[in-house]
Amino acid sequence: MQKDQILESLAKAVLEYDKERAVEGAKKALELGLNPIEALEKGLARGIREVGEKFARMEIFLPHVVMAAEAMQAAANVLLETLPKEEADKLSAGTIVIGTVKGDIHDIGKSLVKTMLSAAGFRVVDLGVDVPIFEFIRKAKESKADIIAMSALMTTTIAEQRDLIEELKRRGEREKFKVLVGGGAVTEDWAREIGADGYGSDMKKAVEEAERLIRGG
Repeated sequence: MQKDQILESLAKAVLEYDKERAVEGAKKALELGLNPIEALEKGLARGIREVGEKFARMEIFLPHVVMAAEAMQAAANVLLETLPKEEADKLSAGTIVIGTVKGDIHDIGKSLVKTMLSAAGFRVVDLGVDVPIFEFIRKAKESKADIIAMSALMTTTIAEQRDLIEELKRRGEREKFKVLVGGGAVTEDWAREIGADGYGSDMKKAVEEAERLIRGG
């Protein structure tokens, strides 16, 4: 099997939500001596990006994205296990701490954004759901994060995003981190009002915003 065929098969496995085939494809890529990073970027990541684009065009639905993300992540784990930690860290486009704010237990959207960010080369630290602002800040410092990303799905919880930014200002640490906000209850006007650095209206936009923030845009 030629390299191009393997890369195509990896992308296709993700596009077809086939976790088992994606994992087998990753193992085959390693057996044949393919660079694991090339297999990740030109195979799996290409597939998950196309899934994100299809979802944005409403050609597929949320369950499809979840299955594709699971296939991509399982195969990516196989590839990344072969790399020394130092080398894997160097590949990171930047470090992002992500979570759903305190009082909100919605997880799916945040987890999908996490997967898309990982596919784009970011090191992502997932704090889960119902995360207090002080935990966001503590973990961002601990992991030397570039970006703090907060999701809020309910109007009753979006104030947590503002409170985190205000707490960073109070500590004199606002310039240490870029703040990216999103979620069903969040609008671009709200992001602008609270002084967030970026707003992700959907998975694709969240990745684009994160990349822009890392570039210093």
